[in-house]
Amino acid sequence: MVSPELAKALCHAAADLARMVGVLVDRKGSVESVVLGEQTQLYLPEIGRSRASASRLRGVRLIVAKPRRSTQANYELDRDFITDLEKLHLDAVLQIEVLPDAAPGRCVSGILSPKARYQTEQYSSVKAINFDFAELIAELDRALAREAPKTIQGARDQAVLVGVYTTPRKQWQASINELQELARTAKVQVLDTVVQQRKEIDPRTIVGSGKLEELCLQALHVGAEMLIFDRDLSPSQLNAITDMTDLKILDRTMLILDIFAQRAKSRAGKLQVELAQLQYSMPRLAKKQSGLSRLTGGIGGVGPGETKLELDKRRAKDRAARLEKEIDKLCEQRELTRQGRQNKQFPVIALVGYTNAGKSTLMNKLTKADVYAENALFATLDPTSRKLRLPTGKEVILVDTVGFIRDLPQGLINAFRATLEELHEADLLLHVVDGSDPEAEHHVQVVNTILDSLELGDKKRLLVVNKCDLLDDPIQSLMAKRLDGVMISAQTGLNLQELLGSL
Repeated sequence: MVSPELAKALCHAAADLARMVGVLVDRKGSVESVVLGEQTQLYLPEIGRSRASASRLRGVRLIVAKPRRSTQANYELDRDFITDLEKLHLDAVLQIEVLPDAAPGRCVSGILSPKARYQTEQYSSVKAINFDFAELIAELDRALAREAPKTIQGARDQAVLVGVYTTPRKQWQASINELQELARTAKVQVLDTVVQQRKEIDPRTIVGSGKLEELCLQALHVGAEMLIFDRDLSPSQLNAITDMTDLKILDRTMLILDIFAQRAKSRAGKLQVELAQLQYSMPRLAKKQSGLSRLTGGIGGVGPGETKLELDKRRAKDRAARLEKEIDKLCEQRELTRQGRQNKQFPVIALVGYTNAGKSTLMNKLTKADVYAENALFATLDPTSRKLRLPTGKEVILVDTVGFIRDLPQGLINAFRATLEELHEADLLLHVVDGSDPEAEHHVQVVNTILDSLELGDKKRLLVVNKCDLLDDPIQSLMAKRLDGVMISAQTGLNLQELLGSL
C-alpha cells in the first residue's frame, strides 16, 4: 500500500510544515499528485471521473501524513477522508500519524465495501501492513462488479427515492409505494429507497444537512445519479439541496410532469404538459454562476443589463402566455365539438378515476376501441370519445379522460383544463376504482376531492369497482357493500352487461 521510503518522506514534509501532506498514487506505484493541506484539513484536486462508477474503483489511492494532535488510544480515519473514499471511489485511503520526531507512527486504512459501504483497519506502524495490496484491490473490483445493480433495459436514469414523513408507517407506506410505481412508469431504475420519520420537516433541506450528506454518499455508493423526494419541494428547498450536491434532484410533481411529457402524443397534450412544466419551474429557476450571467447591457446599453436568470424567467413567462392562448383556442374548438354532440342529442358518459384503475381497458371492452392501455400510471393523457350502444338501443358518447392521483398539483389541473372541461359537459361520470388495490377506498376519496375542486361535486356519478377477478369472493362481497359500486372486470368482461344495464 505504501513503501517505507514514501511514508518517511511524507512524514518529514508534514512535520517541517506542520500541515497535512498527501499523495495520490496509481496502481503502478507512481505518484500522480502531491497535495498540501492545512493542519486539520486536506482538499483533493479535481481528479476527473475516469474509471470511477458504482462498480469500478478510481485506480488511485490516497496516502496522507497527518501530524499528531492527540494521544488517543484509538487511531481513527478522519471523516473527511471517508467522504473522499466514498465520493471519489478511491482504491483506498491510508492515514499515517506523524510523531513528534517526524517518524511514521500508527496508521489506519479505509477501503470500500460492497456490503457495508466502507471498512477501516488500524495498524501499529507502516511495517505492520503486510497484505498484497494489488490482490486486495483486484478482488474488491470483482466484488463491486458482482454487487452492482443490473441496469434495467430501457431505464433512463438510476435513482434513490427519499421519503420524509411525520406520520405513522401505516399512513405513508402507500405513498412511497406509489412513488416507486411513478418511477417505474417514468423508466427510472430505483436502486434504493430511504425513509426518514421526523417530528417535523426540516424547513431548509427536508431531511437535515447531515442526513442529506449521508443520502448523497449512499446514492454515490449504489451508482445513482438522482434523488427523488416523495413530496413537493419549495423553490428555496430545491435551491438549498442542489447547492449541497451535484446529484440531480426531483420532487413528486417533477416526476409526474416528466411522465406526462413522455406520454403526451397529441398537440393538445404536449401544449398542456409544456405549460404545466413552465408554471412549475419558473419559481424554481435558480441563479447559478452569477459572475458570468450578464448577457445584455454593457456599452450602449441602459442600466446593468439583464441577468441570465431574469432573461430565463422573462422567456418562460412569454412562452407560458403563448401556450395559454393556444390552449384557449383548443377549449373553443372542443366547445364546438361538444355543441355538435348536444345538437345530435347524444348523452355523454365520462370515465374518471384514479390512475391505472382500468378506465382505458373498460372503454376498449365496451366500445371495441383501440385506446392505448397499459399497466402503468397515466397511460392516458388525451381524451378519447367513442360511440356506445346500450342494451336499450340508445346511443351514448363514452369519453376516456386522464387519471387522477393523490396530491395532484393544482398547476397540472389548471394546465389540463382543455381536457378536464369534457367532464363538465358529461351527463354521467363513471367513477372507476381498482378494487384489488388495498388503497381503493382512499383512491375514491382522492378522486371525489378532486372532482369537488373542479366544481363537479353535484354531477351524477356511478361507482364501478374494477378488477374484481383478482379478489376472493368474501372480499368482493365486503368491497361491494363498503363501496356500494358495480363489481366488474374490464379485462375478462365479467358483469359488463350488468354495468350497461345500470346506465
